[in-house]
Amino acid sequence: MTTGRVLITGGGGFVGSWLTESLVESGAAVRVIDSLSPQIHGQIPVLGYPWLSHAAVDFRRGDVRDVAFLNEAMHDCDVVIHLAAETGTGQSMYQIAHYYEVNVQATAALFECVAVGHKHIKKIILASSRSIYGEGAYEIDGEITVPAPRSYQQLTAGQWDPVHADGRRLRPIATPESVQPRPASIYAATKVAMEQLGTVFSEAYGKSVTALRLQNVFGERQSLRNPYTGILSIFSNRMRQGLPVNIFEDGKESRDFVHVTDVVRAIRSAIECPADGFHAVNIGSGQPTSVREVAERLKALLNSDSEIRVSGEFRSGDIRHCYADLTRARALLGYTPSTSFEEGLERFVGWAVTQPLVADRSREAQMELTARGLGRVTA
Repeated sequence: MTTGRVLITGGGGFVGSWLTESLVESGAAVRVIDSLSPQIHGQIPVLGYPWLSHAAVDFRRGDVRDVAFLNEAMHDCDVVIHLAAETGTGQSMYQIAHYYEVNVQATAALFECVAVGHKHIKKIILASSRSIYGEGAYEIDGEITVPAPRSYQQLTAGQWDPVHADGRRLRPIATPESVQPRPASIYAATKVAMEQLGTVFSEAYGKSVTALRLQNVFGERQSLRNPYTGILSIFSNRMRQGLPVNIFEDGKESRDFVHVTDVVRAIRSAIECPADGFHAVNIGSGQPTSVREVAERLKALLNSDSEIRVSGEFRSGDIRHCYADLTRARALLGYTPSTSFEEGLERFVGWAVTQPLVADRSREAQMELTARGLGRVTA
């Protein structure tokens, strides 16, 4: 590492824990701040990370919305990795003010703290999201287009695939950073706002700001408790208990799954990257995998007898397909994913089976969304 102390907001979480471990192994000094949200960590958090007792790690429990706390945490840091955020797409659709406060207002406060009192900070890296693209890039007549988010009426009618304005079929392609963001959820809108703040801040203060548009990050240590996000966690928890697994829509919807170790390598490359100004960069595997295929592979690895049900249910704010164009990531960061989905899934399962079973709340979460007019339950 060529930098001084690194501040990681949300460093007690999934990606943050892996990143902290990696930075400490490289000889960096790290300050971790995290609120330890009960939805992620449980009512009585038990982290158990070996790096918590490492001399190079300063762990502080607190909320990024607390400006005084945030300001104090920055005082001797050179780089800020901003991972702290609320992440549930479905939940964001009715906790609108809360998501704005945690994701946008806290990011604005972070930039203000740097601008007013911590101009020594050289670089800020934001955890953005592939969700900002909405339905992502499609091709028609040799042109790239990002279709409008699918409406509740379309989803209710089982019209799963986005179509052109004239009704013609579209072909999904890898989504480049150059397409216009078209968020389909409140969560996605907050990530767009974070990037816009970063763009203006970078230009005004001459700071390096990199927004990493993360695809579906998975791997060991991801939360098995959150019923609003993480299909691998939800599916594996139900399969280990012999419960049926519910797949939304027709099961052909796809995601770009990227292993957490590849994300950590991307973040570290962003720290070292000498580029000035604001940059948005896709981080993923560059390959789509259908949700039905994910469920089938998990079932085989877990040797589960759970029934896989393709239900036709849905959630407002979900997208059909989106996978990353990695051209810019390779050019700017030298990033190429090294862990295949197959290898990463085996690693995830090997870890998940060692974890305590938790009460499944995914059905409860879907019924809550449906009651608010944001989804559908079929049975």
